[in-house]
Amino acid sequence: MTPCLLIAGPTAAGKTALSISAAERLGGEIINADSMQVYAGLPLITAQPDADDRARVPHHLFGTIDPQVRYSVGQWTRDALARIEACRGRGRVPVLVGGTGLYFNALVRGLAPVPAIGEAARARTAALLEIAGLSGLRAEALRLDPVAASRVEAADRQRLMRIVEVVFETGRPLSEFQADTVPPLPGCAWRGIVIEPDREALYARIDRRFDRMLELGALDEVSAFAARGVDPDLPASKALGVPQLMAHLRGEMTLEAAAALAKRDSRRYAKRQGTWFRNQAASWARITSLDPVVARDALAAILEGDAR
Repeated sequence: MTPCLLIAGPTAAGKTALSISAAERLGGEIINADSMQVYAGLPLITAQPDADDRARVPHHLFGTIDPQVRYSVGQWTRDALARIEACRGRGRVPVLVGGTGLYFNALVRGLAPVPAIGEAARARTAALLEIAGLSGLRAEALRLDPVAASRVEAADRQRLMRIVEVVFETGRPLSEFQADTVPPLPGCAWRGIVIEPDREALYARIDRRFDRMLELGALDEVSAFAARGVDPDLPASKALGVPQLMAHLRGEMTLEAAAALAKRDSRRYAKRQGTWFRNQAASWARITSLDPVVARDALAAILEGDAR
């Protein structure tokens, strides 16, 4: 059985083009591994593959989830595994592509079998954060579960809260649950590639891409999204560029200011993604060029090397 190919990297790194090249080369189908591209109604602002891209090879899990839904890592893992099985049933190679590290970790390391977190544990953790701040939350996470907390960046509020909530809810550290985890994809069933370009070149591409999104109608797209009244706390409402353009639509800032903030936040997000993949996917093959021809040649060399 040909292993799945996993292609990860920061936003605007050229993952879509590379995944299509890989799928065409391998006889594959593409499965989304990006937590924002799963949502319907935001194809431009989340940089989903366009109609021409989708016409070249089959794509799955892009724009399939209603933005009113809080789609979870666990739900994505179940959906992705079903698509992987279906692709293999058709004799095709699954090519998973995206920038969401938690999605990839769920496949290759597994999801810890942690019981559902109740309201009491959530409220207790939220109160701790409000009183002690992020530094106090991290200190508590390190006290309760030093193994799990040591793997988390100091500013990663969501993951720190998760560590504390698990102990408050179960009395057991998250790291103990993780130690009992079996990955859905064993090591022989996948191979991974990370696109890791020069940071300044990537930042320049992020800026250009956002300008292009606006030219193609991203503001109208966000206006239609705003008209739906989606809860601002839901993930789809926090997609890069959405909060800033919605603020502009409410008259709170100029379009120029909104675009500048969106670009800044996208660059910061790309930096966090790069850090994640350097730490969590250190053994994966690397492609460092943003040039699509050079990247495609590097991909071919990696795949040919794997085949030998």
